[in-house]
Amino acid sequence: MDRVDDIIAQWRRERPDLNVVPMELIGRLRRISLHLWREMDKTFAAHGLTDASFDVLATLRRSGPPYRLSPGDLLATMMITSGTMTHRLDQLEKAGFVERMPNPDDGRGLIIALTKRGFAVIDTAVTAHVKTQERLTSALSAKDRTALNALLKTYLAAFESPDDT
Repeated sequence: MDRVDDIIAQWRRERPDLNVVPMELIGRLRRISLHLWREMDKTFAAHGLTDASFDVLATLRRSGPPYRLSPGDLLATMMITSGTMTHRLDQLEKAGFVERMPNPDDGRGLIIALTKRGFAVIDTAVTAHVKTQERLTSALSAKDRTALNALLKTYLAAFESPDDT
């Protein structure tokens, strides 16, 4: 029994006319998500990052050498507004993790580049992040992780088109 079972039992008692099976699934997904993010936020904080700053730095890092992207390319990978992106970049630049450089292909544009300090921080943070994720999924067997991943991939596809990636 978990907290969701208690909630579902109450709804079944109070409103037996409702199909609460979807509530069970979504309730568990939501609660698991909260637990996961709490733990991952601790990992980010240990490296002086937030999930938002980690996201920007990780996007630059995984883009490959020379670890530079236009603000538009960065924005395309994240579901945020340009104003939010500007704020994140301002904070990361103040911390010395990124720098804004003139875009050699567009004299009016900028390129966002990881600094050496930013590269070092994200490399250390992503290593810790993967270890945290390994710990957080260790309650499931390898077979269960594979099966759950396949189910969630199918479920997520109902909300996102391949163009959303």
